Amino acid sequence: MKIRRQSFEPDGSGSIKIEAVDLDDWWVLYNLIVPGDAVMANTVRKVSKDGRVKKSSGQIKLKLEIKVEAVDYDKEESVLRIRGKNELENDFVKIGAFHSLELELNQPFILFKEHWDAVALDVMNEAAFDSASASIFLVWRSITTACARIEASIPRGKNGVTASNKFFEHVLKAFVKHVDFNVVRCAVIASPGDIKDQFYRYLLLEAERRLELKLIIKNESRFVLAQTSSGNKHALEDVLGAPNVMNLIKDTKAAQEIRDLKDFSDMLLNDSARACYGPKHVEFAQEEYMATQTLLIKDDLFRNNADIPTRRKFAHLVKSVKDSGGTARIFSSMHVSGEQLAMYSGIAAVLRFPLPDLEHIEV
Repeated sequence: MKIRRQSFEPDGSGSIKIEAVDLDDWWVLYNLIVPGDAVMANTVRKVSKDGRVKKSSGQIKLKLEIKVEAVDYDKEESVLRIRGKNELENDFVKIGAFHSLELELNQPFILFKEHWDAVALDVMNEAAFDSASASIFLVWRSITTACARIEASIPRGKNGVTASNKFFEHVLKAFVKHVDFNVVRCAVIASPGDIKDQFYRYLLLEAERRLELKLIIKNESRFVLAQTSSGNKHALEDVLGAPNVMNLIKDTKAAQEIRDLKDFSDMLLNDSARACYGPKHVEFAQEEYMATQTLLIKDDLFRNNADIPTRRKFAHLVKSVKDSGGTARIFSSMHVSGEQLAMYSGIAAVLRFPLPDLEHIEV
């Protein structure tokens, strides 16, 4: 949706000139325009010289302002029909005469409301602007740090290109500030849709054009594009698990944790009797059956110096798993994988063999 202009009075009344650009916009407007509103738009009518409508008459272009009495959305024809009385005097349609307007895509019209409440304004802004956000994270061996968060509202249409470039420029500045290619192994650009591709093109074009960005061209081979669900920290799991990213970081601790967590999740989904989580069940499976193949445990379970017995208990569990031929992975609580493991109480295990009755055992 495009907002061409808007005007509001101190009492909350006002008008917005709108242009619908896709079918989603019709649905928004269908729910936004209510009886009592007024809609002004150009329309074509067949009229005779005395102003009466006749099927055999010629067509003339008119501007009508309809006081809304009913709104109908025709999905088949992709039009929004506004029915009501005309309030704009002209030579062909009398004031108070009933008429209907058929609003079409890319046809500007003006919507008047006696009161634009906060909800209506929010709906308009959400439809007219795309929210853009970017986050820059540095993934170290044992910690993930959030370096920058950039947010912007991008208008749809031609003005959106300029706004997108300004947004990309802010992201680029943050990237240059925080990313040191003497330390960073690879730079992953991830997003839903094709935003990542658009930003990558912008990045390379600017690097070719600006001398201070030549280091980006020199390290172009270190950039990887990946698909993700959002620009938030929770999407890091998708990013780090992407095959092209995993190939570059496969020998790092972060990659190993992601693989182990995925193996556990897959086992829990496909063969739940060979996966367990929670301190009591994991301890029982190991102490009673020596069943642990891979133990996943968060490091903060060992940091509670005030509770030395608890710390010793988990240290003993790790040693027991290793002594019985299993693998123990200690996850960083400051890593995205550690945050995911926290959803399973901070401790989980993949078992060597099924223990189907484990979840029913009171421990």
